[in-house]
Amino acid sequence: MTTVVPTSEEDPILSVVRSTAEMSWAEAGPEVAEQQVSSLCLEAQEFIVAGRWLDLASLMITSADLVFSKASDKDLECIFTIICDLVKKPENLDELLEMAKLLSTKIAQQPNDKPVLRLKILFNLYNLLENPYSRFCVYMNILKLALEGKVTEHIIPSFKKMDNLLKEWDLGVQDQRDLFLAISNVLKEHKSSPKETLKFLTKYLATFSGEDAQVMEEAKEEAAFTIIEFVKAPDMFQHDLLEMPAIAQLEKDTKYALLYQLLKIFQTQRLDAYMEFHTMNSELLKSYGLVHEECVAKMRLMSIVDLASNESGQIPYSLIKDTLQIEDEEVEPWVVKAITSKLIDCKIDQMNQAIRVSRCTERVFGPPQWLALREKLATWRGNIANVITTIQANKVTEEGTPAMQGLVIS
Repeated sequence: MTTVVPTSEEDPILSVVRSTAEMSWAEAGPEVAEQQVSSLCLEAQEFIVAGRWLDLASLMITSADLVFSKASDKDLECIFTIICDLVKKPENLDELLEMAKLLSTKIAQQPNDKPVLRLKILFNLYNLLENPYSRFCVYMNILKLALEGKVTEHIIPSFKKMDNLLKEWDLGVQDQRDLFLAISNVLKEHKSSPKETLKFLTKYLATFSGEDAQVMEEAKEEAAFTIIEFVKAPDMFQHDLLEMPAIAQLEKDTKYALLYQLLKIFQTQRLDAYMEFHTMNSELLKSYGLVHEECVAKMRLMSIVDLASNESGQIPYSLIKDTLQIEDEEVEPWVVKAITSKLIDCKIDQMNQAIRVSRCTERVFGPPQWLALREKLATWRGNIANVITTIQANKVTEEGTPAMQGLVIS
């Protein structure tokens, strides 16, 4: 026989069990409803006495979810505040984690039914938890709900804190992979800037470094999408996509080899290479939603950068005209576009029909660029050392001269 500890009707847990049960069974008739409500309240009391908090949470969340469309938002907030507060009860970490997963999964299960309120409840649950991994599990369900319920605008502000959250959660590779992909999908749905979407897509693709070919297969679709988004983005000119194994696998892929070739053109070649590619693959480009005129405009800017990095610092107008395939009067406007896009710093020498480049952005930053930077730093270090030596030598000379003069006078 079960021993039940007397509990006041004011006990918030039993009040929630009773009220949600009454709403759930209201249409079954008084006799059936009374029997079911009594049974659920008795079962809840037994769980409380036995300290079976996970079972109690399961009982309460099931009843509460059934009345989500019947109760007012204010009543639902009160109900779920009490249910979510159960996460403070378990002393066992595994039980706590299971409870966090259970509650957050159940709350996110009906994304089209009051999604904003469900998000609010999930954020409350997240803040009640102290265990980092339990918080992460709830956050993943928050992402799922935001995406499926089409309320992504409510979760996007949290992405700005992602670096700090990652330190707190201390995730393994698979969890990081799932997280970055989920965030990328939210940003796609929200139609966020390509730069922001690519930020998390490349983090996702980076988790495949060191994986075998079979595992890497999983990343192919997202790798292809990343290339397309990079080519489309009018304000993205530098990225180390070619260095990523998840991208490199597309080079010999039957479906995506041409897409990889296009990326290579945009990251390492000039406009003429793109024009040749377009002639052979115009329909392919259209199928990926790429607009030829936009691609030409971006490749012209890329070509200016390439000229700036490969010439001696002075580029004649005639070379810019031929490389960009433009008219004479268009040279200066395109140079100005490159300057305003912060791709190059230069002076326009109209007298000599040339530009003098003082800085240019690297289109890729791989081993060759690191080596060049190392050589520049070594040169600067040597120059600074020479300056210091010269200053010290002059100082010694200046300090020694009065002493010598003194000897002569006396």
